[in-house]
Amino acid sequence: MATKPRQKPSGASLRLGPDALLKMYYFMQLNREFENTILRLYQQGKVVGGAYSGYGNEATAIGSAFALEPQDYLFPMHRDIGAHFVRGQSVRNMMMQHLGRAGNLTRGRDGTGHYADPSLKIYGNISHLGAMIPVACGAALASTMRGENAVALTYIGDGGSSIGEVHEGLMMASAMKLPFVLIIENNQFAYSTPLAKQALVERLSDRAIGYGIPGITIDGTDVLEVHRVCREAFARARSGAGPTIIESVTMRMSGHAAHDNAWYVPKALLDAGKKKDPIDRFEKLLAGEGILTSAGKEAMLAEIQGLLEAEAARALALPYPAGPEAAEGVFADA
Repeated sequence: MATKPRQKPSGASLRLGPDALLKMYYFMQLNREFENTILRLYQQGKVVGGAYSGYGNEATAIGSAFALEPQDYLFPMHRDIGAHFVRGQSVRNMMMQHLGRAGNLTRGRDGTGHYADPSLKIYGNISHLGAMIPVACGAALASTMRGENAVALTYIGDGGSSIGEVHEGLMMASAMKLPFVLIIENNQFAYSTPLAKQALVERLSDRAIGYGIPGITIDGTDVLEVHRVCREAFARARSGAGPTIIESVTMRMSGHAAHDNAWYVPKALLDAGKKKDPIDRFEKLLAGEGILTSAGKEAMLAEIQGLLEAEAARALALPYPAGPEAAEGVFADA
């Protein structure tokens, strides 16, 4: 059975100005359209390796990153592409990264989000996702020692939340009251394993009590609710009160990656997920408030499509890195 949020979405109570709301909507659309572009390039054989989709998860990625301050640290997962854009990462860099071109953030050695950009305080995902939690806790500890008043935010999936390193990191963060926030992206499936076969707890956030920290379950398709709860958790962390676990309930609307057709997901779950599309929900709210018009939406989508097409063409025209470069920067100089 799918986890239900502990409370009704109350994001509408958050008073953000029209410009901020439209910016949030822009990032959600950019998130989805960027990933759609990458999936098309994958189908054309132009993306090597994995291609992932955060379809259905845009509100979680955008709402959480939108609540961060410039000094904060972000450790996003593969379904949090929108968080990169909110933090200031360029479409150009992300396109080059996914296409594995020379001169990209990983020197062409990787074609996903496994990169670091210290200038933006983004430290991309590790394939063994549970390993991100101790690293993020280390960043929170170092930041505290430097007096930065910063928060370290990272994410984990419902399946990954059972990995031992997650427990170890949370034990450290709670005992030391580190400024650390963990979002559990509960999208109902750990690859092909449904939630009911992963855990017996009613909510994954209930595990927080074992660490003596707050745990809250929210509707991860409501961008304003995600933003509000993250702001509260970040404020708590900055005050010295320690970490928070936020379980964001969403639905993975595609397979694990482009190669997986998600045959194992019941159609009823996907149908229910479509009815809670985070972009559609937010769009209706903005339209109802007179903030987003049909003309405004069309102009925004045209701008995004033009940007993505131009940056994809530019990246495709660039060379792959030269073979000998694969050995550079691997070993320290003697």
